[in-house]
Amino acid sequence: MRWQGRRRSRNVEDRRGMRTGGAGPFGRGGGLVQLFPLVFRFLGFKGTALLLVGVAAYGLFTGNLGGLLTGLGLQPGTTASRSAAPLQETAEERLLVEFVSVILADTEETWTTLFQERGLTYKEPRLVLFRDRVDSACGLGQAAMGPFYCPGDQQIYIDLGFYDELKHRFKAPGDFAQAYVIAHEVGHHVQTLLGISAKVHAARRKVDPVAANQLSVRQELQADCLAGVWAHHADHSRQLLEMGDIEEGLTAASAIGDDALQRQSQGVVRPDSFTHGSSAQRVQWFKIGLASGELGSCDTFSSR
Repeated sequence: MRWQGRRRSRNVEDRRGMRTGGAGPFGRGGGLVQLFPLVFRFLGFKGTALLLVGVAAYGLFTGNLGGLLTGLGLQPGTTASRSAAPLQETAEERLLVEFVSVILADTEETWTTLFQERGLTYKEPRLVLFRDRVDSACGLGQAAMGPFYCPGDQQIYIDLGFYDELKHRFKAPGDFAQAYVIAHEVGHHVQTLLGISAKVHAARRKVDPVAANQLSVRQELQADCLAGVWAHHADHSRQLLEMGDIEEGLTAASAIGDDALQRQSQGVVRPDSFTHGSSAQRVQWFKIGLASGELGSCDTFSSR
């Protein structure tokens, strides 16, 4: 990608020098908080997993995940404090911080323009960098959850260590693969601003778990499509992309499909438990947004 020397976003908050912790067996370092990221990523398990999934889904959409866990006795209040030691970062990490800031700025340009064309005002999200764990309006986030968007505070959270996992564990290297991850989370912010997330949440509360998962899949696939819309404009309007970049994005979309993740972690694929969509679906909807560059092309809820 041709990203060096471009404008950096002012909406990046660096919390890598902060520590988040809590007292008790479910605070920093153990208990169900350690289990929760796995449940969060692979929804649909029976028993306790289903309980945690329900709590997570409701909390994420209402912005009160932490409060729900506390009320169930699964998590105490957490506190964040500035580490006394200076921030230690490698030259590679410093470059990643700049990269993330540039990509976020480019998404701001795309969505500000597209919202203006619809007579709307785009409210730019804040992107929070953290290490290991972080407090959000959706509760305690951990690096094992991967990057996530919290509608409760309209912020994107990412531990830069995820990019190393994306490269080595998921075999999806490249700067555009990294940019796709950010664009997908920004897509969730767009859904929040347009009222789509609230409608999905309301609909999920009225149906059984399998149907609720299907609604979640459609929402996630729409975020993939919106990431493609951004990539279209980044390429056509600002020539940000280079040869091979699209292939990197498609590889990333395929690598984190529910079927690929379940096959890797469980050895078996359970479509009824999908919450993000299969590899083929994620690739398909990213390509739809990429080809059209139009928000209207991303109506995953009406598609068969």
